[in-house]
Amino acid sequence: MARIVLVGAGSITFAKNLLSDILTFPELSESTIVLHDIDQVRLDTAEAMARWMVTELGIGARIEAYADRRAAVEGADYVINEIAVGGLEAVRRDLEIPAAYGVRQTIGDTLGIGGIFRALRTIPVMVGIGDDLAELAPDSVLFTYTNPMSMIPWSVYAGTPFKNVVGVCHAARDTQRTLAAMVGVPEEEISFLTAGVNHQAFVLRFEHNGENLYRRLDELIDQDPELRRRVRVEVYRNFGYFPTESSEHGSEYLPWFLPHAEEVERYRIPINVYLEWLADGYEEYEQYKGSLAAGHGVPIERGEELASLAIHSMETGTRRMIHGNVRNGGLITNLPPEATVEVPCHVDRSGVQPVLVGELPAQVAALNRAFLSVGELTVKAALEGRRDHVYQAALLDPNTAATLPVRKVRELVDALIEAHGELLPEGIRK
Repeated sequence: MARIVLVGAGSITFAKNLLSDILTFPELSESTIVLHDIDQVRLDTAEAMARWMVTELGIGARIEAYADRRAAVEGADYVINEIAVGGLEAVRRDLEIPAAYGVRQTIGDTLGIGGIFRALRTIPVMVGIGDDLAELAPDSVLFTYTNPMSMIPWSVYAGTPFKNVVGVCHAARDTQRTLAAMVGVPEEEISFLTAGVNHQAFVLRFEHNGENLYRRLDELIDQDPELRRRVRVEVYRNFGYFPTESSEHGSEYLPWFLPHAEEVERYRIPINVYLEWLADGYEEYEQYKGSLAAGHGVPIERGEELASLAIHSMETGTRRMIHGNVRNGGLITNLPPEATVEVPCHVDRSGVQPVLVGELPAQVAALNRAFLSVGELTVKAALEGRRDHVYQAALLDPNTAATLPVRKVRELVDALIEAHGELLPEGIRK
């Protein structure tokens, strides 16, 4: 049976959701589940949770746990990455230090100055994982959930011999469901095509029996002034296609919202909301830890985690479509070939097979290219240890550049480099 490795298994809520899906698939219930985390206490909690689930379900899955990453990934068929390098304190620096310079953020994990530094401290670890897999599990598939999604897979296939990496994210799927509900048409009856860059992909086709459903959406927006107070709706109204990311996230990738206090109020943008979300996650972790210690376990609730669905398809041949983040290589013809793009992918025993999308609408591609320029420089900065590329990425970032002059951007970069210290590539710290 399959050998499935969870890297960063101490992210307990994520691990719980993945394990609930994997272990309740009958065809995967005899798999070997391998857990890895550098935090031994969290690893012990994840192991206790996994063993409790196996007993509760009455299945034959085998559970292994390793603090040593190489021991964990050796011989893997599938590796699911969910690491958060630096944890809560690193995120706090990513948000609070820029705030002192007047740079507003909401989540700071995808683009913006926070996304840049999240990538810079994550990429060295991802390069290590890619090198390990190339040596110890060369035929495995690496599914990664860690943001920034446009940069993490890119760093693996550009910086290591390992190429079989797919980023997975719920945003495209959830947006399609949201749009279906808004126009009152069953999702399964709608013809969708959604593609672009993770957290800035766009719904390019939205049709039902030949009818363009965007006309219905326009009517809803015209009738509801509250809908017009959402960032993603404003982007849609100006660029003609609905974006896949929430207004909280989407406001960070553009120059027109967060630098302006009146726009923050108009569009109801929650500043630094990610810190609240993470605090809730830590509280939930303590609840699960206490419940397991008391012998009560955790809820086993089937969901639709994309990595578990893809693994099931590859093991059973059940054909599915997911949205994957993969090397472009001409899948989207007017975006850079080396970039990570988000496109529909068919999955079955043959693996993850990206769909050729072709040319994006010019205005959508223009937004994506600005997004990808920041990512390209950040990846190069991490892989080559170049501090100048960090400055350049920050200077090109839409939100940061719309907020600060050049000298202040450089000061902010220096302050974040000093604050994150050894979490960053050595060349950048010099």
